[in-house]
Amino acid sequence: MAKPRVENVLSAEEQKALTPDMVIQSLKEGNIRYMNNDLTARLHSAMVRNAASGQYPIAVILSCLDSRVPVEDVFDKGIGDLFVARVAGNFVNEDILGSMEFGCKISGAKLILVMGHESCGAIKAAIDNVEMGNITAMLTKIKPAVEQAQDYSGQKTSTEDSYVELVAKNNVLNTIEMIRKQSPILNEMVEKGEIKIAGAYYSLKTGEVSFL
Repeated sequence: MAKPRVENVLSAEEQKALTPDMVIQSLKEGNIRYMNNDLTARLHSAMVRNAASGQYPIAVILSCLDSRVPVEDVFDKGIGDLFVARVAGNFVNEDILGSMEFGCKISGAKLILVMGHESCGAIKAAIDNVEMGNITAMLTKIKPAVEQAQDYSGQKTSTEDSYVELVAKNNVLNTIEMIRKQSPILNEMVEKGEIKIAGAYYSLKTGEVSFL
């Protein structure tokens, strides 16, 4: 039997009733549906019209630029459900921090999720010390994660999958730390239990999101 098509978008009341843990659980359940090729059928034209008067997303997702990571699909979410920020290497800067503050403090999102992924080109470029145009400055944001992986016992190269994964996960955790250090607004919301900041790692091979 065909699944019903969804055309409603989140209301302010529905968003307010959620806790950060409920949002995490919702994302985990959505990811299972994604892996099982069981995405919710959505009537997007109706959702576009219904969302025009306001938005009440449940989470801010900071993802890599990578085209193989379709964020809304990965969590089986639709129009009005998520704020999504994307930058190669999923690090934070002033603009992204401001966007997160807007998403949580102003617009009521309950979770910030920093999501790295398998075989990340930006991570590999940081490992390889790539220097090219503005990419050079961008990679300096990722280099601390490389430096923290110096105790790795295998080959410290961009062709060593387990090393690249270690650096990518370090980078996620560093980004979470930087969010809390550089945004007193978001850190205070965490301390009050109003939001959570979590990390995750996406498998390109399976589509699974592992929460760190």
